[in-house]
Amino acid sequence: MTTRVIHSPTESDLKDAAEIIKVGGLVVFPTETVYGLGANALDPDAARRIYEAKGRPSDNPLIIHLPSVDEVKKYACPPDIYFELAKRFLPGPLTVVMPKKDVIPDTVSAGLPTVAVRVPSHPTASRLCRLAAVPIAAPSANLSGRPSVTTLKAAIEDMDGRADMIIDGGESDIGLESTIISLAGEPTLLRPGGITLEQLRSVIPDIKIGGAVKEKYDGRAIAPGMKYRHYAPDMPVVLLDGSDEAFFACVAERCAALAAENKACGVLCYDEDLPHITPAVREMLSLGPKSDESAAAHRLFTLLRSFSGVDVVYGRLPKSEGLGLAVFNRLVKAAGFDIVKL
Repeated sequence: MTTRVIHSPTESDLKDAAEIIKVGGLVVFPTETVYGLGANALDPDAARRIYEAKGRPSDNPLIIHLPSVDEVKKYACPPDIYFELAKRFLPGPLTVVMPKKDVIPDTVSAGLPTVAVRVPSHPTASRLCRLAAVPIAAPSANLSGRPSVTTLKAAIEDMDGRADMIIDGGESDIGLESTIISLAGEPTLLRPGGITLEQLRSVIPDIKIGGAVKEKYDGRAIAPGMKYRHYAPDMPVVLLDGSDEAFFACVAERCAALAAENKACGVLCYDEDLPHITPAVREMLSLGPKSDESAAAHRLFTLLRSFSGVDVVYGRLPKSEGLGLAVFNRLVKAAGFDIVKL
């Protein structure tokens, strides 16, 4: 497959992209969170192409993207609280799992009676949804298991030859996938993202935190990002949980041991850590200042994709509050829950 890459997309380009989606093709497009790999959510064969292009397990459900909240009742059965959330957060980086209508094929929902619905705020994504005039099923535009795509370069790396078109939207604004909550039963946070738990509790005070947010989950996934190892670079990631002094000492000890075996290590840390990291580290990449959770979220996937020539990456376990919970969630899944208590 030859992939057409579109820079500075015009209305004509977006109409072409919408036509590709209508006839069952695949289009990579920017959103405010990460780049998505989109297909017609009403076409079971098109949905299967998403799974094939990504190498994604077929029991991992997809999110459908709509141009407005007004469209939701066509495809799902939203409870009243959904519209309270919509007043606060939509369009925006919030996905809601709700009972689905029969028009959504089982291929999209992974055989579940629910569907995950999102109304993106990115102007290109919103316009594409409107022009396509069908719901767009779109997981992140990365090969399954790899860090999600937040730049055109990464989109081309993973999807050139796999998608019909890639639309350049520059660097993603948020840099992490949408927050996912379930309203099919007790309100539950399934995946943290740009809308924080604290913000959600301003509308739903008793919303629960799902087990997959902080711990390994082996049950049936009712939303993306719950079950499988995700967001991982090409080498193992090990998270270190402890004080500054313990972190620096552990990195020095482990990197020295690797050097004795002619192996190299990388470190993912914060700006304040850089002067204290042993020179034996091959690559030191910073998420930004410790106090800037938005910077960490924005940089995380790009940095995980940037490590090269190292055999292992050591990272600091971030705090799990505010937007930091989303960074925590992505890092522990990238590490396959390999966390060392110092």
